[in-house]
Amino acid sequence: IYPLFVLEGEGRREPVLSMPGIERFSMDNLLDEAKELLRLGVPAVALFPVTPQDKKSLDAREAWNPEGLVQKTVRRLKQEFPALGIITDVALDPFTTHGQDGLIDDTGYVQNDITVDALVKQALSHAEAGADVVAPSDMMDGRIGRIRDALEAADHHNTRILAYSAKYASAFYGPFRDAVGSSANLAGGNKCSYQMDPANSDEALQEIALDLHEGADIVMIKPGMPYLDIVRRVKDQFGVPTFVYQVSGEYAMILAAGQNGWLDERQVVMEALLGFKRAGADAILTYFAKRVAGWL
Repeated sequence: IYPLFVLEGEGRREPVLSMPGIERFSMDNLLDEAKELLRLGVPAVALFPVTPQDKKSLDAREAWNPEGLVQKTVRRLKQEFPALGIITDVALDPFTTHGQDGLIDDTGYVQNDITVDALVKQALSHAEAGADVVAPSDMMDGRIGRIRDALEAADHHNTRILAYSAKYASAFYGPFRDAVGSSANLAGGNKCSYQMDPANSDEALQEIALDLHEGADIVMIKPGMPYLDIVRRVKDQFGVPTFVYQVSGEYAMILAAGQNGWLDERQVVMEALLGFKRAGADAILTYFAKRVAGWL
């Protein structure tokens, strides 16, 4: 599964400097990219918006705008490429002025329940646009059940939920935040109050059990390589569809070593992805997806 970054405007392609080989695309160029991905045999993409600063707000209201960037892009992709699977990110950090995944109070504390209200609206807007899978990556408590109830009530019975159930407070996310333009808004802050402690493995299983009970169809472990023990435990205990995200920092490290001649990029990429599959991953989100599809 190939993550794609979408920009406002037309005729735009912007490199992500901390992720060589990865670009942000305006919708017209993203359609060309999607066509090439299908030709190569990549079955699905995960969309992430690059929100202009003037559309960010404290209440993140652009997140559920039916004419928002993600919503328009989903509609167009489904119109042009109905066979392409589309996964959309359900989280508020691309839309908030502070870069947090949730709505904050006057002290900067992320407020769980009102954030969940916003996430429900965002997920519904994605389903109505035609997303095959909505993927809450925010790590708020109770959001899976609320989103599932809202989807069912709106007759979106076939929209799947990919729950980022085990999303760790990792140092490997830095280049991604550059790509979507949220790192400057976060301004040295962190997400440790709602993402998971890297030292804690039991909490991952507890969160996954809760999300499955609330109606998740698929669960995600993120990052990938440092957390393969979690992948194996999840598959052994639950036996449910389990996705793994080879995140931006993992991509950047492998690419940098390859570009400097320190490692054989192709061999290392294939070994890393094989490790994900061996651990039990049913699908892998990776910035190498296009390249690997070409190799294969």
